[in-house]
Amino acid sequence: MAKGYLANKERLNEISNLGKAVGKRAGFKCEWCESREDLRLWDYKPDEPPVTDFLALLCEKCRGWAAGGKYESNELHAIRNALWSDVPAVAEGAARVMAGCKEAWIREAIEESFIADAVKSAILK
Repeated sequence: MAKGYLANKERLNEISNLGKAVGKRAGFKCEWCESREDLRLWDYKPDEPPVTDFLALLCEKCRGWAAGGKYESNELHAIRNALWSDVPAVAEGAARVMAGCKEAWIREAIEESFIADAVKSAILK
């Protein structure tokens, strides 16, 4: 158990060290909805080594959605622009949240995004 604890602590330190770079990239606002409230790093691929492309700066509401929280379909308009980010944690993360809603405009927005076709197919299946 101590080994897992130490590995997790080390990972959190690595993520923390990348926080400044991610914050600068994000303009110190939520990379999905552009809120400036309660921002924290979100780890898109927790099983991969931490790199800035797999981290996003998100507000509390967006982190909740990323964790599977409930939303109204009209709320997702706020994160639609994130689909055109060149950062996987931002674009793919937002697409995965949005894909949970089956409205036509969401599918269309994901299909039009710059996300890799293989990832789009997996998200939209």
